[in-house]
Amino acid sequence: MSIPILDYPIQEKLVTVADVSWEEFKGIEVQQKDNPNVRLSYLSRILEIMSPIGDKHEYVKTTLGYLLEAYMRELGIRFYGRGGYGSGTPDESYCIGSNKETRDIVTSGTINRKELYKPKKVPEVWFWKSNQIKTFRLNPADEYGEVHRSGFFPNLDPTLLLQYIGHPDQYDAVALYRLSEKSVNSAVALAC
Repeated sequence: MSIPILDYPIQEKLVTVADVSWEEFKGIEVQQKDNPNVRLSYLSRILEIMSPIGDKHEYVKTTLGYLLEAYMRELGIRFYGRGGYGSGTPDESYCIGSNKETRDIVTSGTINRKELYKPKKVPEVWFWKSNQIKTFRLNPADEYGEVHRSGFFPNLDPTLLLQYIGHPDQYDAVALYRLSEKSVNSAVALAC
């Protein structure tokens, strides 16, 4: 099956500023509160400014969320979508199995943001950037290491997700993905 790919790149600019006080960050945050094209993050006196955040970024992050939710529903995995962590807001976040304070998985658009989730001990952080999905898992030393598959979803192929993230129609992407997951799950059931 051939799936059309998005015909535009999603380029976000990332600026990191060191030695920013909390008060300075809050002042900048107030100045940018009405600007939906800028996302601010703050951790340990480091300010991260990402721009532009626009429709293309929102489209991809929402599509990834819908695909993950379709996967979890298809397999009967209980999940709870959650909001962000204030200045370290992820694109999407999920609690797997039960609704709890610490999210199990967060998704984000840039790799630099994984340090924001370390203090919260989020077990898994996923990043989508430049048509790649990278998954990082928190290890016993409280450091994130890149893994090839999710610890929560070891049978979920990230390259398959990429094909559907790139589909130009979000509704069709999720519908086609659900059909492909059903056929894979049916084949596995028949083989057993």
